[in-house]
Amino acid sequence: MVTLACWAVFGAAAGRSLLLGGCCGLLYLRLLARSVARIGPDSRSLGRFQIVVPALLVVAAARIPAIELLPALAGFVLYKPALLLQAVLAP
Repeated sequence: MVTLACWAVFGAAAGRSLLLGGCCGLLYLRLLARSVARIGPDSRSLGRFQIVVPALLVVAAARIPAIELLPALAGFVLYKPALLLQAVLAP
C-alpha cells in the first residue's frame, strides 16, 4: 500500500526503490529472527550475515541508476514502525 502511494506521488523509480528496500528489510528481519532463534547456552555470538543485506542495498542503489537511495532506505526501515504498531495493538 505504501509502495503504491509512493509510486503515485513520487513516480515509478521511487516506488520501485521503496519496494526493493521493503523486500530487503523483510529479508533482513528474517535473517535476524533466524539468528536470534539460534541463541542458546552453547552459542557465542549472533550471525553477522544479516548486515550484508543493507550494505548490498546501498551498493545496488549507488551502482544501478534505476534505484534511488532514499526511497530504498525508507523501504528498508518500514518494518520497524509495523513491528511497533503490532506490539502496541496486540493484546
